Parts: sequence; structure tokens; C-alpha cells
Amino acid sequence: MIIDTPVNIAPPVNIGYEMVFVPGGSFQMGNPNTSIWPNTSVGDSDERPVHTVTLSGFNMGKYEVTQAQYKTVMGALPPSMSGSPYGLGENYPIYYVSWYDALVFCNKLSMIEDLSPAYRISGSTNPSDWGTVPTSSNSTWNAVTIVSGSSGYRLPTEAQWEYAAKGGSGSPGNYTYSGGNTVDYVAWYSGNSNNMTQEVGKKQANGLGIHDMSGNVWEWCWDWYGDYSSGAQTNPTGPATGTRRVERGGSWSNPASYARSADRLYSYPDVRINDFGFRLVRP
Repeated sequence: MIIDTPVNIAPPVNIGYEMVFVPGGSFQMGNPNTSIWPNTSVGDSDERPVHTVTLSGFNMGKYEVTQAQYKTVMGALPPSMSGSPYGLGENYPIYYVSWYDALVFCNKLSMIEDLSPAYRISGSTNPSDWGTVPTSSNSTWNAVTIVSGSSGYRLPTEAQWEYAAKGGSGSPGNYTYSGGNTVDYVAWYSGNSNNMTQEVGKKQANGLGIHDMSGNVWEWCWDWYGDYSSGAQTNPTGPATGTRRVERGGSWSNPASYARSADRLYSYPDVRINDFGFRLVRP
């Protein structure tokens, strides 16, 4: 009788990234050209036209990706975080990460958890084949595609992000911020953050049980930045091309107006700043 020699295979790493299922449905994306209670500002013109978006259900991170999770997957924190005065600790959100960094994290985590990676660059889903993460805008990395039917982690589309921030189907409560109209209850922003990030999950969750979608760190989204559609959309993924990627949610360094669920920001995909982080979604 031949007995196979056991192969020592490392068990999957569990980084403890909690996810919340967001049921599919429809909502009004954007901010109407009317006053937002309790603020008098009508927001920015790029938040209009308001339009109906219908989304399939998806899973979204309960929290922003933390420094402990990032270090476990990537092997180290970003070099700029060494001695950072902007919040250091296992349960603080990761920052100083570019959109390109987030792609690598997504596929590496998917591979660790034996999921099929979502992103393909130059024909490969293995980040080891992609080369060094670009420090300037890179046409090869910008041409990244999503593998159809993949089960792995990815960045939320801008529509998924706003839908979850507003509480899902029907935008329950129609709040100014994610989870309420009182910013101090739900967000870390320039008025209460002590000029630094704060541990995730310390502010009140929104109606879906998701924390920190307003404030703490800006969160990268998948989409290229562009004008909104005036017509109804189903599972939109943003413009086909562009120069800058979308970020959402505001941060510890910005005033409350940036923490509104409808507010939009954009930046080049190679940029690493002290309040740029991310959270993940999965199908």
C-alpha cells in the first residue's frame, strides 16, 4: 500500500475583514438642487443630475481596511506612515495608499482566502506579475479589467458606495451623512478628529450596520471620475476612460460638508495622501 506523503500547505490567513450584505434595490443617486437640512449649502454641481440607479446585492466592508489588515496582506505599512502623527495602531484605518495599491491589496487578499481575484493587468491576476506599483499615472495599470464571474475582493463602484452610505434601497431616512443628520454622531471630521484618523467603528453605524462611511479617511472607488447620467442606470461602473478616480466619504482633515453621502472627490490613481484609504466589496 502506498501512502501519500502529506504536503505542508499553509492554512488560509484570516485577516478578520467583516462584511455586511447590502440587499439590491433602487435609489436616487446624487443631491437635488435644494437645501440640505440642516445645512444651507446645496452641495456641488457634480452631484447632479439626480438619477435612479438600480443595483444587485453585494457585500461591503463593515469597516475601512485597517492598518493591521493591510500589513498582514501586504507585508508592511506604507513607508510614509513611519512615525506618522495622523494615527497609528492596528485598528486605525490604513492611509497613504494609492488606487493602484488598493488593486494589489484586493487581489492578494482574494488569493489568501482562495477566492478568484477580481482584477487582471497584462493578462494576469497575480500582483507578483504586475511589477512595481506605479508612482505616476500608468497606462498599463489604468487598463485593468475586472474578471467576469470572479468572487474576489474589489473596490466599490461609486454607485455601490453611495447606495450603501445612504442605507440601501429607498435611501432610508434620506440623511445628510451616512447614518444621520448630526455629523458628530457618525463621522470623524476636522471639527472633532483632533487632526488625525481614529480607530474604525467608534462612531454610530448607519442603518445597514456599516461604520465610518462619513469621515475618517477618504475611500477609493473603482470609477473614473465623470459627469452623472441623466437617465436611469443599472449596475453602473462609471466612464470607460478618464484621468482621475473617484473617492468618497470625506476625512478627518475636511469640514463636515465633505462627509455628506452625496459628496464626490477625485484624484490621480497614483496619489498617496495622509487621508486616502479604502474599504472593500465582494459580489
